[in-house]
Amino acid sequence: MISDAIAYTATLLQLNCAVRLSMTTEHQSKQGMLLAISAYTMWGIAPIYFKAINQVSPLEIVGHRIIWSFLLLSILLHIGRRWRNVRDVTRSKNKMLCLFSTSFLVGINWLIFIWAINNNHMLDASLGYYINPLFNVVLGMLFLGERLRKLQWFAVILASIGVVIQLLAFGSIPIVAIALAATFGVYGLLRKKVSLDAQTGLFIETLIMLPAAAIYLLWIADSPTANLSHNTLNLNLLLISAGIVTTLPLLCFTGAATRLKLSTLGFIQYIGPSLMFLLAVLVYGEDFSQDKAITFAFIWSALVIFSYDGLKTQKRSGKTKC
Repeated sequence: MISDAIAYTATLLQLNCAVRLSMTTEHQSKQGMLLAISAYTMWGIAPIYFKAINQVSPLEIVGHRIIWSFLLLSILLHIGRRWRNVRDVTRSKNKMLCLFSTSFLVGINWLIFIWAINNNHMLDASLGYYINPLFNVVLGMLFLGERLRKLQWFAVILASIGVVIQLLAFGSIPIVAIALAATFGVYGLLRKKVSLDAQTGLFIETLIMLPAAAIYLLWIADSPTANLSHNTLNLNLLLISAGIVTTLPLLCFTGAATRLKLSTLGFIQYIGPSLMFLLAVLVYGEDFSQDKAITFAFIWSALVIFSYDGLKTQKRSGKTKC
């Protein structure tokens, strides 16, 4: 009788733990979804912010973005007592060399993106971030020894055909889109190699870029907006907000990445370029010309196949685990 009671109690405890674990996992998944949607939505509507300060040159905006992001991340690291992480990274020559490269790439990426937004090339920027997942697959194959599945090959070939048609039939090439996809793709590859949390990594990257940003804004930039004392309060507040615009979506993304499967994040990431596309066409009246329409059609088709392949592979791996 006593042994039966003990066994019954143990079973109840196991069931209770299982229910709690299930509820915790479900809660984390919901949190992750909200954080991911927030991150990609903020990235998608970021052009509204950059359009609001288009009287400032792209180089100046990047300079402010670096300085205010650095200050905000310093505060966050201090609150989180994570200076030891920064110290450990700065003692590693390999990691610092990698972060010097990533800081250069992210700086170039920011500059191209801001230039594109403020020079009515938002559609090209949108296309660049649509291409990015496919570009990442190719980078994984070339540098990480990953093998492409048949449908992935088909998706990459479709996307390439879209770009080639634009080049041959219309005599133009989406340079901005390819540059954005390339810089962000290689940036992601190198950051993966460093294996560092987003907050610490971005802090060190902004620290590396900080001297160049300060020198440019204080001594090189020759424009009325370079000196904060000459600007309106509204413009200064917008420039200072560059730190929040840069850091907040990144923190949301980091929170989402720890709570969601990579495949789920892969689907949500299309929110960003989709919002950019809608803003470009419906709000800012960019011309959705025939060459862009053809290229976008091929890229979208490639992404549908790419996403289908991801779902199919995920289902197979799920059945194998069972």
